[in-house]
Amino acid sequence: MPDETVATSAPNSPVRGILHIYVAFDWGDEVDLEQARKLVPGSYQALPRRKRTPPSFSYRPPPLHVPLGPTRLDMPELGAVDATTGVTIFDFAAVSIAFRVTFSMPADGLVRLAGAVAEASPLVQLARSVLLALHQQLLPAIRDPIWQDDLSEEYFVFQLEPESLQQTKNAAWTAGLVRLEADPLATEEIAEATRLRLSYSPEDLLVPDWTAAVLVDRECDETLQVIEFANLQLLEFRHIDNRLDASLAQAWRVIQPLTRRTLPFWRMFDRPLRVIGELKIEANDLFERAGNVLKLVGDPYLARVYRLVASRFHVETWEESIRRKLEVVEGVYGVVSDQARDFRMEFLELIVIVLILVEVLLAFVR
Repeated sequence: MPDETVATSAPNSPVRGILHIYVAFDWGDEVDLEQARKLVPGSYQALPRRKRTPPSFSYRPPPLHVPLGPTRLDMPELGAVDATTGVTIFDFAAVSIAFRVTFSMPADGLVRLAGAVAEASPLVQLARSVLLALHQQLLPAIRDPIWQDDLSEEYFVFQLEPESLQQTKNAAWTAGLVRLEADPLATEEIAEATRLRLSYSPEDLLVPDWTAAVLVDRECDETLQVIEFANLQLLEFRHIDNRLDASLAQAWRVIQPLTRRTLPFWRMFDRPLRVIGELKIEANDLFERAGNVLKLVGDPYLARVYRLVASRFHVETWEESIRRKLEVVEGVYGVVSDQARDFRMEFLELIVIVLILVEVLLAFVR
């Protein structure tokens, strides 16, 4: 690696671009987008098209986009700024609010800004307060609404003008942005932070990491939407995984007393079977919708963008965890169902025995 790529300080040349801040929340089980569209001024959002975007790539169904007024943000290094704000709502009740902040500042100042936003709690709270009124308006369109205080996912994209491409060759500077770290990083950490990168032309670049990404491009709305969706999908997978953990614990509490019962009354199984069956259907449905609303497969550029970001988010690991727990749910359902069948058979056998005894007694009486 050339020495310039591991420089520990960034030059003070000016850098221009846009800071995209995405904060994702979950509002419940499902949103009726048709009804939501009648309640708020929004429009269905299509995936932007460029030559590199195949026509087969699209949202199914398309989410609802609601533009909001400017939001005043108090940003380190920038001061008070007005951010362009918009909200994207998906049918599985996942919501992503996006703030856009334009900047023109020295390169080292941008790294300090990245380090300052690493503590994202104030931004998450601000996003929640901005969405509060919209959430109240959309409550009639949300099935089983619940908005958890401790469930959110934020992501930052530093979109730079193509003139800044040379600046990104300073790997230490780029690593500071994607790691949201203003202090110098070790050589190994710099190499890991900038290991994954993707370019479509000599004038663009994407370097994603777990907390942030550097994107050098101009007309890149489709790339930004894919990154925003991956962040939202990560939130949904975390949400599903947490719900499966809680539901499995409840399922075990339900079936443990059943294993200790000896009386063959099958009605004791009705509620456990119903609860576990509903859990299985609900989790599978939510998992499939969160994974398939934007299907990006193959080798086109956007598919590679998604795979790159998803690998940083460890989306496959979350998917595997959810699939394993769904298999456990299936197994629990099978155990309870088998027990119910066995108890019914035992009860029927007991009835037959009682009837035979009654017949024998009646015969003696006669």
